[in-house]
Amino acid sequence: MTDSPRVLRLTAGPDVTGEYEEKRSRFVAVLRRCDDEDDARALIAELRTAHPSARHHCSAFIVDVPGASRIERSNDDGEPSGTAGTPMLDVLRGSGLTGVCAVVVRWFGGTKLGTGGLARAYSAAVSEAVDAAWRDGRVVEVASTPSWTAEVDHAVAGGLEGALRSAGARVMGVDYGRRVTLTVAGELDVLGPILAARTSGGVEWEAAGVATSENAAGRRDMGS
Repeated sequence: MTDSPRVLRLTAGPDVTGEYEEKRSRFVAVLRRCDDEDDARALIAELRTAHPSARHHCSAFIVDVPGASRIERSNDDGEPSGTAGTPMLDVLRGSGLTGVCAVVVRWFGGTKLGTGGLARAYSAAVSEAVDAAWRDGRVVEVASTPSWTAEVDHAVAGGLEGALRSAGARVMGVDYGRRVTLTVAGELDVLGPILAARTSGGVEWEAAGVATSENAAGRRDMGS
């Protein structure tokens, strides 16, 4: 049985950077968590403004769109076609990260590197930033779990909540009104019997979408 691919993201927080230098050309990569395409384009524009003296501001990003195909874009920003944005995007793909944008700011050192040298330099700068993200604990794994709601009497609410937590379910909300509404994330084959036992089978869970959580990720070979 094959495990589902991991979904990895950067934590929110300061940008992650990596740097590579060759023949006095300096390549500084900036990685940022981006929730959508607008966030990614905002980083690109921000770095153009911050570093107007740089020769190139090349970019690549990957963002997920709920209910649609993943968006992957890259831009060579005046470098020879395929020598900057595509190698950068390849590094992001290989890292397993999504919801992320990489921009490499290049200051020209006076010596041309050739197409192979450029591809190597842009890849190396982004790889350095990805490695820094792992070293600094900035990579998290996103877990998606179905969520459910149920309305129960006050008399059983406390015991039900405790039983759910003991079974490893994530109780996301408890709303006390005329009755008590619990919102829980977990697998139905675990939650169903607990609710049935506490309510004598008189209450059933109702689907409430999907809940996500982010947990520290351990690095491993993404191809394994």
